[in-house]
Amino acid sequence: MWTDSFGKLAEKFHVLAPDLPGFGASEKPDPERYAYGWDAFAGSLVDLVAAIGLGRIHVCGHGMGGGVALSLAAQHPSLVNKLVLASALVYPPQEHALERAGRLPLVGALLWRQAMGRALFRSYVQSTVFSGATKMPAGRADDFYDCFNTPGARQAAHATLVAKADTRPLVAHLPRVTADTLVVWGRDDQIAPIEHGRRLARELHGRFEVLECGRCPPDEQADAFATTVSGFLESPPPVASEPPKSKKGGKKKP
Repeated sequence: MWTDSFGKLAEKFHVLAPDLPGFGASEKPDPERYAYGWDAFAGSLVDLVAAIGLGRIHVCGHGMGGGVALSLAAQHPSLVNKLVLASALVYPPQEHALERAGRLPLVGALLWRQAMGRALFRSYVQSTVFSGATKMPAGRADDFYDCFNTPGARQAAHATLVAKADTRPLVAHLPRVTADTLVVWGRDDQIAPIEHGRRLARELHGRFEVLECGRCPPDEQADAFATTVSGFLESPPPVASEPPKSKKGGKKKP
């Protein structure tokens, strides 16, 4: 879902789009040896940046990935130059019934690791990732399902579902973020309303941009998203205002 917007950003920037552990083409470690939580995902990105030797970077995250990007910026401020958060999962969202069911003992693991079929998965993606969208890009849910439909990926998805339910660590991280930040939100997002975006931008003292779409601006409004992000990344950082100098007492010299 990043392909169109990142393709345009790559005209000006060196863009890397890694799959987090457990997702896409990345390794799917057993939850017994990998936590599948905010800190673990952020740590994996730090390892990736170090392995490639990128140095200081801009970081962009969407949805759950926005929470990971926020965690990375809070814990490794020297690594992050600018931060872009698109419909980021930070405050508790409107939760889908399949997510609530997924955290039930035994039943949740059975549902996500074995019983989830293509049709049910497609409905879930349409109601969450593309919440509020006028239409879901053709074939997108099937692409996601093909990545999801292996034992290791299903296990990783379920572990992630359970771990990401608690967003309190992300809220606690907010005061530690020092990077210049852009928050982008879809006006029609039904999972995390636009007020979440305004609040997030306010707490991070960042810029706030609204696009006419649902929950997935990078895919639904690729051109507008890429233009907005590019302009932000190319803009100079804000200049911190100096505190007023204290006036000393006594008469002024002529």
